[in-house]
Amino acid sequence: MQNTRTFTDRFFLIIKGLAMGAANKVPGVSGGVVAFVAGFYEEFIYSLQRVNKKAFLLLISGRFKSFYRYINGKFLGLLFLGMVVSYFSVSKVLDYFLDHYQLYVWSLFFGMILGSIYYISKDFQDWNKKMVIALILGTALGVSISFLDPATENDNLFFVFFCGIISVSGMTLPGFSGSFILILLGNYVLLLVDSVNALYDTMFDIISGNFEFIQNEARLRLLKVLAVFTLGSVTGLVTFSHILNYILKHYKSITLATITGFIIGSLGVVWPWKETIYKTNSEGAFILDSTGKEIIENYERFLPELNTQTFIAIVYIALGILIVLGLEWYGNRTKKI
Repeated sequence: MQNTRTFTDRFFLIIKGLAMGAANKVPGVSGGVVAFVAGFYEEFIYSLQRVNKKAFLLLISGRFKSFYRYINGKFLGLLFLGMVVSYFSVSKVLDYFLDHYQLYVWSLFFGMILGSIYYISKDFQDWNKKMVIALILGTALGVSISFLDPATENDNLFFVFFCGIISVSGMTLPGFSGSFILILLGNYVLLLVDSVNALYDTMFDIISGNFEFIQNEARLRLLKVLAVFTLGSVTGLVTFSHILNYILKHYKSITLATITGFIIGSLGVVWPWKETIYKTNSEGAFILDSTGKEIIENYERFLPELNTQTFIAIVYIALGILIVLGLEWYGNRTKKI
């Protein structure tokens, strides 16, 4: 764990948080992959697992500085700052590009995931039967999840809490897309679109001195849903980090092989050439979310035709691979300094 960080380190840590936040919001992409490739995955997991009984005792006793140092607060604080900012800025930009340049965005992500597979697996020197089995099982689970049919929306608070626990897995488990899991659970729009927009609108109203939202039952319901979802996410984040910290210490090679399998399996979700299937009602009309956008139900994948658009997409795939290799180069360079 790094105790001292330069201004440049702090700046890039916020940028990495922005990238994790944006990746977590895109179905099929895992923020954990960003952490893995950018070289701070293990510090992220080890910092989270220090949110434990001792940390709470330090907090309750008023020893805030000790608590901050114990949980590696500067690292987690800057990273989460980037993630929060991302949800209200970078992810909005990403939504625009997904709407207008979907093929090229998915191609870029596809290339980045291919690069991530290379990055994680290149240092494996001791392949054995257990690791191969772990790789196959991880891949099979990832592929199986990719082709499941989504459920319907459910705002039951116990279920929302469960969604929070499951969705945050994308941050701690590379290749396991939390946002895609939310689509399968039927609550992607409710938890990552409607409730986030409700929070944004509420913050704007408070700054403007407008408190009429207190009488808005629909807004209050969404804020309650977001609060429970956040609580579930924090619970899942801390719980998963303790589990992963243990298995990384005792079964690192098998864990990394399984993670590589998850990432390979997730290639089916981010396959660039696919037709979006939207939810429709009994009359065949598109069902819209609170922002007026069609709600995605799933994707129908196909093989591309050889044309100019396909060749441009392939260039974006290569660019995605180069971005990952560039991050690897930067990580190795900073380690030597």
